Amino acid sequence: MSKKLTALALLLAASGVVQAEDGDLAAIRAQIDEMKKTYEQRIAALEQKLAQAEAKTAPTAAQPMPAVERAPAATSAASGFNPEVSLILQGQYRNMKQLDERGITGFVPAGGHDHGAGEIEDGSKRGFSVNHTELVLAANIDPYWRGQAILALIDGAVEVEEAWFQSLGLGQGIGLKGGRFRSGIGYLNEQHPHMWDFSDAPLMYQALFGTHGSYAQDGVQAKWLAPTELFVELGAEAGRGAAFPGTDRNGNGRGAAALFAHVGGDVGVAHNWRAGLSWLTTEARDRAAHFEGVAGDEVAGAFSGSSRTWIADFVWKWAPDGNPKYRNFKFQTEYFQRQEKGTLVVDDNPDAYRTRQSGWYAQGVYQFTPNWRAGLRYEQLDSGTRDFGSHAATVLVEDYRPKKASAMVDYSWSEFSRVRLQYAQDKSMLGITDHQITLQYVMSLGAHGAHKF
Repeated sequence: MSKKLTALALLLAASGVVQAEDGDLAAIRAQIDEMKKTYEQRIAALEQKLAQAEAKTAPTAAQPMPAVERAPAATSAASGFNPEVSLILQGQYRNMKQLDERGITGFVPAGGHDHGAGEIEDGSKRGFSVNHTELVLAANIDPYWRGQAILALIDGAVEVEEAWFQSLGLGQGIGLKGGRFRSGIGYLNEQHPHMWDFSDAPLMYQALFGTHGSYAQDGVQAKWLAPTELFVELGAEAGRGAAFPGTDRNGNGRGAAALFAHVGGDVGVAHNWRAGLSWLTTEARDRAAHFEGVAGDEVAGAFSGSSRTWIADFVWKWAPDGNPKYRNFKFQTEYFQRQEKGTLVVDDNPDAYRTRQSGWYAQGVYQFTPNWRAGLRYEQLDSGTRDFGSHAATVLVEDYRPKKASAMVDYSWSEFSRVRLQYAQDKSMLGITDHQITLQYVMSLGAHGAHKF
């Protein structure tokens, strides 16, 4: 306050209202002091009046606020629940060979015999189709928890893809999630189909987890983010384990467990990377499977035992000056190895069954304008070692390395609308080369959160 009064006095002096010579300085100082005292007294009086007014109007325990005054607050809280809603529209036209059954030679199909099951998920339906539609509901529950549900709408049926709650701000880099969720193993597994850079999941994910191309389960997940400059994330999961390669055992305790670790960082301004290592263990009980017999017939079997999977992933991204809006490039690759050990029952005859299989894919996608992208993907699997025991006399054991090469180009009007053209040479089935052409659209309506790295 004293600074403002001094400035005011100097302004008056400069404008001619106060004129003085060197000899009048003492008189001027006296006038300023008097003005300061006067204003300070007035301010103190106003502050006292304000305090008295607040004391009279504030509600007390003996005099609660009337109900008519509390009603607006209650109404506001009731209408404040406004979840984020989005709808993903994804469809395609696909031209490929007509086959009675589709599978990957040397790998057990998920869910037994694949008589067209999962056509919506893996895009194996020919011609026009609405192959994947998702309804997403998400909101903060309170300052401590967030929830999300993703419903897949498939030809008149509704499937709960995800329904989870997640902690907010537990501190110490700890995060918790519970419900049904996509596992944190690998790189592509947590991404939904509309986030993929190609119209279908790699052969690796189809072999590992079936036609859905991902692994999800009901359970709990814990993550820890290290307080370091280098990105370090550790995670663990325990769940029901009902999805392939496991089965629903309808028992107490966990049916599957997973561990994963991710590290990453920046290299200069234009480059960043992430690498990961994951492990999944699950159990199967009477998991149905159909094999080709040595006589060309069909042999049905049921597997009970353990399944162990290792996944290594690596992603590298580049954008000029760290700005991906106009140009950017992404390279990603993943490798897996799976071992299964247990008992295979064929024609009511049980015997030991062991497998060790592996596979990988690598892809690169280059965005050369704000709207256009192009990409290439190559993938290969190895049927590996398959020990059928005495069943080798009746079951045909194929030694094959499925392969597939894909090229795509897509155009995005915005981050919410995209159309993609893809060509693939598919050699995933022994003796068959399938030249596939896919024209796909992906449209996002409503709230659209940021995608993962």
